[in-house]
Amino acid sequence: MADGQPNQEQICVIGLGYVGLPLAVEFGRSRPVIGFDIDQSRIDELRLGDDRTREIDRGTLQSAQHLALTSDISEIAAASIYIVTVPTPIDATRRPDLRPLLSATRTVAQVLKPGDTVIYESTVYPGATEEDCVPLLEEISGLVFNADFGVGYSPERINPGDKTRRLPDIVKVTSGSSPETAAKVDRLYASIVRAGTYPAPSIRVAEAAKVIENSQRDINIALINELAKIFNRMEIDTEAVLKAAGTKWNFLNFRPGLVGGHCIGVDPYYLTHKAQEVGYHPEILLSGRRLNDGMGAYVAQQMIKAMLRRRVQVVDSRILVMGLTFKENCPDLRNTRVVDVIEALRDFGVTVDVFDPHADPEEAYAEYGLRLIQHPETECYDGMILAVAHQEFKDMGTEVLRSFGKADALLYDLKYVLPAEDADLRL
Repeated sequence: MADGQPNQEQICVIGLGYVGLPLAVEFGRSRPVIGFDIDQSRIDELRLGDDRTREIDRGTLQSAQHLALTSDISEIAAASIYIVTVPTPIDATRRPDLRPLLSATRTVAQVLKPGDTVIYESTVYPGATEEDCVPLLEEISGLVFNADFGVGYSPERINPGDKTRRLPDIVKVTSGSSPETAAKVDRLYASIVRAGTYPAPSIRVAEAAKVIENSQRDINIALINELAKIFNRMEIDTEAVLKAAGTKWNFLNFRPGLVGGHCIGVDPYYLTHKAQEVGYHPEILLSGRRLNDGMGAYVAQQMIKAMLRRRVQVVDSRILVMGLTFKENCPDLRNTRVVDVIEALRDFGVTVDVFDPHADPEEAYAEYGLRLIQHPETECYDGMILAVAHQEFKDMGTEVLRSFGKADALLYDLKYVLPAEDADLRL
């Protein structure tokens, strides 16, 4: 690893996924950084210049001349600033799963030294950093919080697949466990974020700010999903209504759909968990989550009803689902709610084929037991569901998409990719 600029503390980024890799690369352009990940295959790929998340291209990765990559914990002891960027998912019961976060904390604690700083970027409920992580750091390291080491929190705002709003272009919220640590954390991020920083008054405020960003979006989408259900019963085109309403300057531009991914479909559960822990039962947050979590079954039911109206035999019919990732032009399969549509269709006795040019077939099988097809056959399907607005599907256009189906096949456009008149069903 090349020498960094003088008088700069060495950084170690723990977790090199969608959040950690862009951060490590950005810092690694100008100062010494160690990128640590427990997945050795991930380290090997990155050393070859390949990023499976497609967030960082080969040239950008190579531009981080001060970045070293490792899965060996002994090689991170030289750092004095540790930034934790591991996932914070939910479990099968929709409760926060802090195991990756606490595992990363244990890793840091083993090498923590007096004078070090630990910064968390992972999304958590308010209080998690100081109540769950700090005691573990103290216990394993034997050091005293705010006397021997400081802690900061700066929530990630990475938008997977977004090639316009990158890390340096998004205002960074920062915080620290003491005024000195807060100032240090803010200076650190200000050195790479040209959009500027926003110092929050406390770690708990920064944690809360992050978790409500996506909770707010979740509630807004839930409202539009409910409106779509109402307008469908009234045989009114939801997109047409939203376009008309959108002519007012303060109308918020949300669209109905499946709400998955690692943020919007997960973060609200972190807040509702903490709310219930302190004795409050959140009504709007949980109502929005229930509505959005039920959209996959709703889409499947709409498709089946439309097939029955056309006298199409449902049992043993074949439906093509186009798109599996949680958002367009992105390989991220985490918490995708397209699987809800697939499972609901299979419950009706439908054979479902899934086609996604961005998804990793091995990951799709490992995560969901789904075997992706390489390309749809023509004149094969009784119905097609356009579930993700990948550019490849937009480029195909109506004629090609229709060619996959039989003469009376139904085309359900969940993402408003096609003109209204070209789809048989829309949300």
